[in-house]
Amino acid sequence: MNRAYYSDTIAGFLDTSPMAIIGALTQSSEFPVEAPQRDAWRRQVDIVGDVLRPYRNRGSIYFEYAVPRLGRRIDVVAVIGPVIFVMEFKVGEKRFAGHALDQVWDYALDLKNFHEPSHTPAIAPVLIATEAARAVPCVAATPQNDNLLHPIESNVETLPDVLRNVLVFFDGPPIDIEAWEAGRYCPTPTIIEAARALYKGHSVADISRRDADAINLTTTSEAVCRIIRESKARSRKSICFVTGVPGAGKTLVGLDIATQHMDRDTDLHSVFLSGNGPLVKVLREALARDKVAHEQEHGRKMRKGDARREVEAFIQNVHHFRDECLRDVRPPIDRVVLFDEAQRAWNLAQTANFMRLKKKRPGFDQSEPEFLISCLDRHADWAVIVCLVGGGQEINTGEAGIGEWIASLQRSFKDWHIFISSRLKDSEYAAGRVLEEIEGLPNVAVHDELHLGVSMRSFRAESVSLLVKQLLDLEEADAHRTLREVSQRYPIVLTRDLQKAKRWVKQQARGSERYGMIVSSQAQRLKPYAIDVKSPVDPIHWFLDGKEDVRSSYYMEDVVTEFQVQGLELDWACVTWDGDFRYADGGWGHWSFRGDGWTRINKAERQMYLKNAYRVLLTRARQGMVIVVPEGDAADATRNREYYDPTFAYLQRIGFGVL
Repeated sequence: MNRAYYSDTIAGFLDTSPMAIIGALTQSSEFPVEAPQRDAWRRQVDIVGDVLRPYRNRGSIYFEYAVPRLGRRIDVVAVIGPVIFVMEFKVGEKRFAGHALDQVWDYALDLKNFHEPSHTPAIAPVLIATEAARAVPCVAATPQNDNLLHPIESNVETLPDVLRNVLVFFDGPPIDIEAWEAGRYCPTPTIIEAARALYKGHSVADISRRDADAINLTTTSEAVCRIIRESKARSRKSICFVTGVPGAGKTLVGLDIATQHMDRDTDLHSVFLSGNGPLVKVLREALARDKVAHEQEHGRKMRKGDARREVEAFIQNVHHFRDECLRDVRPPIDRVVLFDEAQRAWNLAQTANFMRLKKKRPGFDQSEPEFLISCLDRHADWAVIVCLVGGGQEINTGEAGIGEWIASLQRSFKDWHIFISSRLKDSEYAAGRVLEEIEGLPNVAVHDELHLGVSMRSFRAESVSLLVKQLLDLEEADAHRTLREVSQRYPIVLTRDLQKAKRWVKQQARGSERYGMIVSSQAQRLKPYAIDVKSPVDPIHWFLDGKEDVRSSYYMEDVVTEFQVQGLELDWACVTWDGDFRYADGGWGHWSFRGDGWTRINKAERQMYLKNAYRVLLTRARQGMVIVVPEGDAADATRNREYYDPTFAYLQRIGFGVL
């Protein structure tokens, strides 16, 4: 993949006419190039040309260097000696805006984290505001001490000093340019970043890891696409179940397949469905905002309402899809339907009760899986359902689990072809005995490719989900061993001081890396710490808005629970533990706060939901987290220290470092 619109050695760049370079940039551009863009490129070429003359034989230069994970391009990357300079130009600007500093820092972090040859070399992010007043460039390392500098502010006059000072600051052998250019780019985007990139036309291969330790997402995506092609060619109806550990990329695979089959001029209409309301809202808003910004960048106007309507045809709430199928008995326009978190579809009792209460259809006698299959079964020839299945993530009353999908197929749709992940038999998927009943049937096929076994959420440590499972399953010795492996690249610390935790998270985050506070929905006795789980939070503002907005996660004033954060992620998380899920006498206690005191939860189903809530919370962070177990208060019977001390001691025994 040629990642730059224009690249050459510094000597070759200096010996090429500016107009030839502008021509190469224009020819490589994916979009029509307007006069303002050409003028900006010409200014950049002139500035960089003057600055790089002393380094004629010391490196290479790249204009408009692609960062697919972020859906953007870096203005200029210059590899000089032992340093990678990441330059973002703000032509005509007089000041260094905070969002622009985060932007150039994000570019540098993307190279540092995801471009293999850039993991260890020095990287210097530089923001050039061409009309800014002269200032002394400040060269400073970050607290992580990983050869990534703080963003350097520069104008045109001080840019030569910036390069000179950085090259003095870092000493070492020159970067091997040929190896650097040939190096693999192996990103692990957030689901929001992935949705933006896929919606713009990138493939999953552009934005996913391809290293030996990770199962290639393209393998699973291609396996499902093959099933879709064969189902259409043979005029048959098929359903496939894709499993994966938390953060393995199930939603990413679903979005990739949906974007490949959303051509409204063919009969390959597809829709991505989720019962996760916050996820749907956040993804829709992110794509709509991105669409509007993209059009504005290219001189075209687009109203956000129009962008939202376009996005809504692509990502829908599964319940809205269900209700539309109730109103209209004709086959839906979509032939390919992807159900995210299919294990969370409602059982018969929950569905019938909802239909009765909402007066939609009294006497309704189908579970949600059975009704949803029946909607696609209306097609006379072919259709495909893709169920994306997470293990151990049922957190709501009435969630049927994956067993109900299989049972519905056996009960009412025996002519459907079933493609099953080889790991669907594992206990955490709770498919139950129904799987045993369909084994060996001629229309059932088992495929290893339909399982995603490695967490892609945490690019620093793939074993985080395993650690959390062991911690929650009380496998103390195993958790201790896994933590030793995880902590080498993924910091997890423990504290009893919420303010210390907030400071730690803010110190870890760089650029626009997102951080925030997450808690259990049952954590009702954190109010003394200004944490109120009953206070309404808009997930759109929390997950998408910037550091200047008090409603965003960055302010660490509003918290989200497992219901708002499931399916989404943060770079750094502050997980605050309450007395609802407490360690005592070698096991977990399950509690709910009612009225003026805690009451024990005795139902096994509700105990599982609470345990899964903490599983969700502890697997949201991509880069690291701090766990806060409050001290409690001996004077407050609802926050007795014995509700918290054993939990803290258990986590400390596993080996988490204490702030």
